[in-house]
Amino acid sequence: MDNQKIANLLETTVRGQIRIDEPMSCHTSFHIGGPADVLVIPEDVEDIRALLKTARDNNIPLTVLGNGSNVLVRDKGIRGIVMKMGNALKYRKKDGRAFSFGSGISLAQCCRIIAEEGLTGMEFASGIPGSLGGAVYMNAGAYDGEMKNIVRSVLVMNRSGQIKTLQNEDLDFSYRHSALQGADYIVIEVCIQAETGNKKEIFEKMEDFNRRRISKQPLELPSAGSTFKRPEGHFAGYLIEQCGLKGFRIGGAEVSPKHAGFIVNAGQATAADVLQLIEHVQTSVWNEYGVKLEPEILVLGEK
Repeated sequence: MDNQKIANLLETTVRGQIRIDEPMSCHTSFHIGGPADVLVIPEDVEDIRALLKTARDNNIPLTVLGNGSNVLVRDKGIRGIVMKMGNALKYRKKDGRAFSFGSGISLAQCCRIIAEEGLTGMEFASGIPGSLGGAVYMNAGAYDGEMKNIVRSVLVMNRSGQIKTLQNEDLDFSYRHSALQGADYIVIEVCIQAETGNKKEIFEKMEDFNRRRISKQPLELPSAGSTFKRPEGHFAGYLIEQCGLKGFRIGGAEVSPKHAGFIVNAGQATAADVLQLIEHVQTSVWNEYGVKLEPEILVLGEK
């Protein structure tokens, strides 16, 4: 089915935005990626359900994207439909010390809302880019904090449009992992449980973490965040730096001179550049230290 026919089908069922041959470089923090056949930004949960049904009934591949902050899209792009959560799920509800947020809300906004209530436990995430749903999916973490410590439950939808609740213990959280990875679920809502704290101290802690992040990480250039998971007993950035790879480039992709744990788009990088550089870094660290580096970023799209 060609792209225009897919778009025509969706126009009869979905109220959100529909874009044909949409460059994914406009929807990822890496600013890299070929076109999605059709990109859809749904308006609400019912729009998501209608989109899933259309894709299912017509055997159209469907890829779900949050804010695109931990993603590398290959240069040929993504076939079928890409559903970007966009503005669809950015609501919030409060029940005592628990907040329920739509999964499309940014992690930074979520942290600030909770901090304004004088609730503590989420300060670690204040500078992590991306959506709340994506953070739960990856069990995002920083500064000795992880999503697993503050998530009470998650509302998910399967590809048939059915909704169920998963409790924290159902999510099998571990380092940069949750049971959502590899599962056929779309995160709709996240319930966060926080503890009462000192509002002034909470904001001071968030500001300290953000200062440290700005001073150490290459936030001035496009990237997908930290490129590699932390290998047990080591720090990826240190091993890469010891291999003399700071500033090493392939095409427009560069091992950041500021922090070797980040591969950045130093100018017109392609996904092929990034993937080749990842492989070169992995090989170098393995040959020098016998340590296998595992990418943290999610690679999507046609090879």
